[in-house]
Amino acid sequence: MLLEFNESEYKVIAGGIALELLPKEFALLQFLYRNRGRTFSREQLLDNVWPLEYPVERTVDDHIYRLRKKLRGLGSLDIRTVRGFGYSLTLPGSPAGVALNPTANDPELRETMREVFSRFHVYGQGRSMLTLARQQDTLGYELDPHYAMVIHFLQGDLDWLLHTEEVPLAERLFYLILFYIFSGDPKIKLHFCEEVISRKILLPHYQLELEILTILDLFTLAGEPERALARLKWSYQVIAEREYENFIPVTKITELFVHLVAGTGDEELERMDREIETILHEKPFLREIGSYKVVKGLWHSQRGQSREAEKLLDEGLQVLEMSGFVPLRLYALYRIVHFCRMFPPQTALQRKYDNLFVSALEQSGVNRLAQPLEAILQRLLQTP
Repeated sequence: MLLEFNESEYKVIAGGIALELLPKEFALLQFLYRNRGRTFSREQLLDNVWPLEYPVERTVDDHIYRLRKKLRGLGSLDIRTVRGFGYSLTLPGSPAGVALNPTANDPELRETMREVFSRFHVYGQGRSMLTLARQQDTLGYELDPHYAMVIHFLQGDLDWLLHTEEVPLAERLFYLILFYIFSGDPKIKLHFCEEVISRKILLPHYQLELEILTILDLFTLAGEPERALARLKWSYQVIAEREYENFIPVTKITELFVHLVAGTGDEELERMDREIETILHEKPFLREIGSYKVVKGLWHSQRGQSREAEKLLDEGLQVLEMSGFVPLRLYALYRIVHFCRMFPPQTALQRKYDNLFVSALEQSGVNRLAQPLEAILQRLLQTP
């Protein structure tokens, strides 16, 4: 199907039918048509259709919704939602009975791709996951719904996690909770986390992760590291019983952090530090490497070695940014900021990471979406 674009009147003509569009609807359709067959994320569409403007990702969804309604008059022309990534313009005209991607429904390929995403996830290669998701049309596969959601999470797409209807709330809830608890007063968030655990509102595997790992930081930053140390014994027991080997690196790093706050002596901290370095040599997970550098930087900060501390903290944040997991960088900054408030370093160092944390909250939309996020979570806790 050939489309003609009348830029002076914002009209699109196809097969003798003319559609009148709003300026941004026209620009969006024109961009997708010029790049038909390619898939674009909301962020990419914002960059190309709304340059030098500051709309939110919801703006793209609203324009897509209106365009789809107007395009119905052109028959089979459609803007396709590519699960977990964005949108693609599809045009009619393929030979009858011939599927563009016959492998899309192949169960073996689907399982293979799920395993590839799983390995990238374990190693903390968020950018690799994102690149693979963008190639669904080219590679001929359909993204697994779970990893579609994970990709939105790793991009820090809180807006989507809050408002999407593609994935049930029960499956999104853990990721929403992570945004919520690592963006405020640790004592308040610890109380909330304990309520979530007691009410058992999460799916079982997420409930367990919250109990054996996530809550440890909240205990620690709320000034109760002794509770984290007590919980760690059970955490390691669960990890051993369930053979959660990939949980070991992150748990060891968290344990080092807890002991650091608890005031454990340098000799024991150095022993734990050597153990972590050995583990990360065998399992070079990007997220864990970044987190380890951050914790080690805080250790240097506590020793008064501000220059070494800043170097390690910046390296850790850089690795987390390289991993592509936006929320984990936010989480690391949360750790840094609240640790600095417990053990004040040089004022300049504290101010630097306070500013980075505020900026990260703004970029991820946590501040803007704080009210609807809390409303959803509190409503769930109040449900009988």
